[in-house]
Amino acid sequence: MTSIDLNADLGEGFGHWRLTDDEQLLTVVTSANVACGFHAGDPATMRRVCELAAARGVRIGAQVSYRDLAGFGRRAMDVPPAELAAEVAYQIGALEVFARAAGSRVSYVKPHGALYNRVVHDEEQAAAVVEGVLLADDSLPVLGLPGSRLLELAGKAGLPTVTEAFADRAYTEEGTLVLRGRDGAVLTDPEAVVARSVDLARLGTVTAHSGARIAVRARSLCLHGDTPGAVELAHRVRQRLEASGVRVEAFV
Repeated sequence: MTSIDLNADLGEGFGHWRLTDDEQLLTVVTSANVACGFHAGDPATMRRVCELAAARGVRIGAQVSYRDLAGFGRRAMDVPPAELAAEVAYQIGALEVFARAAGSRVSYVKPHGALYNRVVHDEEQAAAVVEGVLLADDSLPVLGLPGSRLLELAGKAGLPTVTEAFADRAYTEEGTLVLRGRDGAVLTDPEAVVARSVDLARLGTVTAHSGARIAVRARSLCLHGDTPGAVELAHRVRQRLEASGVRVEAFV
């Protein structure tokens, strides 16, 4: 039977402000990408999400980012490699404290936002992220875009790699994501997102922004938690996947 992991970005709040419905999304997803304080999140939020995830048997992932609270980690930044490696390790270590306290552990690492897009092609920044993961734990899987420099370098360094696809993001013909801010970069039609999820899981294909059909083979499917109606959409995606004969389970 075909299987796929469902991941979502969680803990994206700060203080009394919350962007994601963590409690409800944790009833649907199998992996939680927890913000580690650099693009969103704070110690209390990280602790709460880890406790909720551990109680539901959801895997905890460190969603590492550029230090960019004001821009939600989506602004392009040039960070020296040694500094970026240290900051990646720092974020993983901070989350590990709360994961362990909740009776779980950090099970993988996924970059966020501008850093995620940068390490698709930028070898220097990708190498810095890999160095940071190795500093924190040289057994941690790295989640990223198929064909990215990040996954290539992580694999060469001996880290497990996990390919990821996006149910609600537009793709270029090269298999990369259409940058946010461009027309059609984010899919807003719920039925289109649900249908795409099934195609990605069962066929490993997606229709690019140009209309071309391309191969995108992934072990994990990302559902964004910061979009309107995210919880209802996540439920619909999971229900349709299971009805289509896809087993939803964590990749680790």
